[in-house]
Amino acid sequence: MPKQWQVAAPAPFNDAAERIEIPLTPVQSNQVKAVGYDAATQTLAVTFTRGPGTVYQYPNVAPDLHKQFMEAESKGIFFGKHIKALPFKKFAPPSAD
Repeated sequence: MPKQWQVAAPAPFNDAAERIEIPLTPVQSNQVKAVGYDAATQTLAVTFTRGPGTVYQYPNVAPDLHKQFMEAESKGIFFGKHIKALPFKKFAPPSAD
């Protein structure tokens, strides 16, 4: 009998009240659309080129890791190696007012 493939359901959005307002700066990348960082809370915010503009916030990201990410030649590769596995909160895209 062939194995059944199970696709994990996408993580649900976190409550908007948990969201930290972090300005996002567009970056040059095929995968990462924009990045922001809040030094006070050490929270990294990332959006991606594919998808509806979901905002992922990664708490407890050291300033040095953020700096390395922004200086990386390939932000997509750096993200995959150093950030992707970190705990995150997922928020709906900002509304276009």
